[in-house]
Amino acid sequence: MKALVWHGTTDIRCDSVPDPQIEHPRDAIIKVTSCAICGSDLHLYDHFMPGMKSGDVMGHEMMGEVVDVGPETKGKLKVGDRIVVPFTIICGECEQCRRGNFSVCERTNRNGHIAAKAFGHATAGLFGYTHLTGGYQGGQAEYLRVPFADATHIKVPDGIPDEKLLFLGDIFPTGWQAAVQCDIQPTDTVAIWGAGPVGQMAIRSAILLGAKQVVVIDRVPERLAMAEAGGAITINFDEESVIERLNELTNGKGPEKCIDAVGMEAHAAGTVDAMYDRVKQATMMETDRPHVLREMAYVCRPAGTLSIPGVYGGLLDKIPFGAIMNKGLTIRTGQTHVNRWTDDLLRRIEEGQIDPSFVITHTVGLEEGPEMYKVFRDKQDGCIKVVLKP
Repeated sequence: MKALVWHGTTDIRCDSVPDPQIEHPRDAIIKVTSCAICGSDLHLYDHFMPGMKSGDVMGHEMMGEVVDVGPETKGKLKVGDRIVVPFTIICGECEQCRRGNFSVCERTNRNGHIAAKAFGHATAGLFGYTHLTGGYQGGQAEYLRVPFADATHIKVPDGIPDEKLLFLGDIFPTGWQAAVQCDIQPTDTVAIWGAGPVGQMAIRSAILLGAKQVVVIDRVPERLAMAEAGGAITINFDEESVIERLNELTNGKGPEKCIDAVGMEAHAAGTVDAMYDRVKQATMMETDRPHVLREMAYVCRPAGTLSIPGVYGGLLDKIPFGAIMNKGLTIRTGQTHVNRWTDDLLRRIEEGQIDPSFVITHTVGLEEGPEMYKVFRDKQDGCIKVVLKP
């Protein structure tokens, strides 16, 4: 089959690889009908995340048709079912899964001993996302093996286009969880750093959850225009002070809720701390660039909440923890507990409350994927979200 394969820094190729096979009784095989390039894939493309090996198949945002099932999936899945595959691989049976904490499933990370050394404890297995999370092959391919498939799936109805459903596997519940973690009240201002795909979903989620006003910070014109179309007030950080504008919008009090939808590769060109981060990262004295975290901690209203869906991979420097502690800020973060939210979100799609396909700017064949990684990373051609058709 054809698949997008990681060979090194900025080296993604469309290769022929062996077709996946049933390896465990709980496995299923799907024929992928749609998949997408996620912003967190760019952390692998640029090799900011450790644990990749040449030959790894990329991708964790995919859906398709079940073409084979192991004997222990029967009753839950059958050949012909249409499913979205969540990026988190879940057993559905461990204590964390029973609590709905699916992204920290205790059983699915087959390299859990490596993750435990890095993080203190193992987290869930993830598709196409380094050997720290299990080394599972990803879904930017013609076919995919789904481990623990009886639990790791979201059944979706026929008659709704892939484009409306695909993002149930990652960016839609990720943006939703980011907003839910804020415990949004009708009087709240929610500020969102990053107007990429997750930021766009967080904007719509915060509005659906009743925020008084939603403000988004970015500098890419196409992203800001999409955010404004979704109901957000926009701040271009290249053109005005983020802190001054947020204080102006909140009568000097600061936003009650702040969401980091940027993560480890913050740009913030021209700021002293951003230049400091780039030097430290280049000299391997720091793994991530946490400009957004610093700015959120500084501007958030006392007793407010910092919600962090943006991916971080390792060690951060110069975090103003004194401000966080003395202002009484709450930090909530984590990989997304996808299946906790998807029943509700599918209902909202079916009822017409939201159509997540608004975020798609490019749809191409799988063989064009390697070039689209560069287009997406460099924000060329107005690119915000890429869907691939194997």
